[in-house]
Amino acid sequence: MALFISCTTHESFDRNDFSTYPVYNGNDLEMTYTPEKTNFRIWAPTADEAKVKIYHSGTDNEPVMEKNMKRDLAGTWVAQFDKDLKNLFYTFQISYNGEWLEETPGIYANAVGVNGKRAAIVDLKETNPAGWNESVRPLLENYTDIIVYEIHVRDISIHPGSGITNKGKFLGLAEENTVSLLGEKTGLSHFKELGCTHIHLLPAFDFRSIDETKPDENHYNWGYDPQNYNVPEGSYSTDPYNPATRIREFKEMVAAMHRNGLRVVLDVVYNHTGYTENSNFNLLVPGYYYRQNKEGGWSNASACGNETASERPMMRKFMIESLKHWVNEYHIDGFRFDLMGIHDIETMNQISEELRNLNPSLFIYGEGWKAGDSPLPDESLALKRFTYKLDSIAAFSDDIRDGIKGSWSDHTARGFVGGAYDLEESIKFGVVAATEHPQIDYSKVNYSQSPWADQPYQCINYVSCHDNHTLYDKLKITNPEDSEADRIKMHKLANTIVMTSQGIPFLHAGVDFLRSKNGVENSYQSPDSVNQIDWNRKQMYRSVFDYYRDLIALRKTYPAFRMNSNEAIQQNLKFLDIAIPGIVAFTLNDYTDSDKWENLVVIYNATRKTQRVDLPKARWTEIFNEKGLNTEGYRVINNNRVYIPALSAMVLAEIVR
Repeated sequence: MALFISCTTHESFDRNDFSTYPVYNGNDLEMTYTPEKTNFRIWAPTADEAKVKIYHSGTDNEPVMEKNMKRDLAGTWVAQFDKDLKNLFYTFQISYNGEWLEETPGIYANAVGVNGKRAAIVDLKETNPAGWNESVRPLLENYTDIIVYEIHVRDISIHPGSGITNKGKFLGLAEENTVSLLGEKTGLSHFKELGCTHIHLLPAFDFRSIDETKPDENHYNWGYDPQNYNVPEGSYSTDPYNPATRIREFKEMVAAMHRNGLRVVLDVVYNHTGYTENSNFNLLVPGYYYRQNKEGGWSNASACGNETASERPMMRKFMIESLKHWVNEYHIDGFRFDLMGIHDIETMNQISEELRNLNPSLFIYGEGWKAGDSPLPDESLALKRFTYKLDSIAAFSDDIRDGIKGSWSDHTARGFVGGAYDLEESIKFGVVAATEHPQIDYSKVNYSQSPWADQPYQCINYVSCHDNHTLYDKLKITNPEDSEADRIKMHKLANTIVMTSQGIPFLHAGVDFLRSKNGVENSYQSPDSVNQIDWNRKQMYRSVFDYYRDLIALRKTYPAFRMNSNEAIQQNLKFLDIAIPGIVAFTLNDYTDSDKWENLVVIYNATRKTQRVDLPKARWTEIFNEKGLNTEGYRVINNNRVYIPALSAMVLAEIVR
């Protein structure tokens, strides 16, 4: 027999059927502050009772005030304090099935004390750094102009030789003109020198695994264990006890990035939470925010113990309002969705619409997969193969990733650059950004038997990220018999493929100077000695860095690498018929009037010897090769043939004058 709960005198619902739960459409969850009064409203339709407790600090034991909340419309409970509560702390507590659950800061907390256990009442306007309201985003004309550089806040600055004062902190990423002990640019100055456009921050919201009361301990986590979604992580601030400090310092970081021409992407993890039973979600509305399996237990498509129910109205509402908070309050420029394939397509499209209404240049992308079974049918989920159904949202291409370097799950499996020459179609699939192209044999693509991107900006091309081995470490495993010199050539070729493909390129921090994690494959909680960016390597492998910098300059210089539509790719990108295994080559026809040269030819040689490639009849000059970029051309090719060295790439431009 179903149990029906009365919310008000005119509302009732079936406690066992989440689809019948009332939906609150207001924008005042969960705390609204003015100097005259503070209002509290929580959505907790199944609560028997509810109360709000006020504390002097984030750590003291006893509340200084407490008030029972009153049941209100659409499953909400309200309370009001007619006094100025600024800088005090609060928690909510509900009674459920006759038992008082643990206290919670709620799910909408926009400021918290140490370790995020209590929410704080802060006037957010007072956390704005000087000039914040005048801070503007760097110009972005097209999504395909984006070049992403993925970083972890702590990794960038924690090395003793980073030259950065605020090591491991948001403020470390705001420091300008920093150099290593060897004189190389580091941190923010390094990003500018390299030439990327977007800095992707691994989770920087408040996550659970780090004890913020012990800032001097060498503890580490990537941050994929969410606790408070709308607040920056306290261990990255200089004072986690002061709720305003982490907010102000995060804003200072974003402002510094924007001043220096860089946009900021936040890695978000709405697909699961660090806790389940005692998560902030579950302490307000037990069960509602999570999907259940057939047995009634927690479904676990995240492989982290639970999965959230994005399709339920109040979870969808929370996600949208949380993301808008990061845009409006912190000026975030885009979001990367962890395990986006767990979220339903309708929710993701609503998110895209809401965010692009705020600013059409905001960019959204995510992992188009899940880590386990979900009760929702695949057809309704934002999986990679359904990216074409997503509205202005991109997905990562594991096709080109593993095509280039080898399988992520088989550590010894080689990719195209390591000598597996049966992966040419997977490389070509990446070159056209997973879109429809008449010259692709989809039956030979490693993971996808059909195109999945409707437009090129929906495809994120990459070869390495925080997950799995670094590219350098992977090549040491797959090609142990090769010399370091040859593995460096493979490394450079790998990201040359990424940077000269259509779509959006994505680089792992430090890949531009052969980042290593000492062979550690899953470093999510490894110490700094494994995860830190070793800035000494930039000097050691300076020639590699210069090559990567030239790669980015090449892409920025020639719009033909950044076509904006599938139609343009089909019309202007043609693969050459090369009968040599390990060679992929294609032409890029005149795409825009701003190209210096009429047409381009791109050649990848993954073989172990110099190869002759016959070119279309024209006068050609090399503008990019293993030495890097020379926009004036290295040499003129008069005989329509070129010899490309082993394990290298070449770009040639047609001479039309």
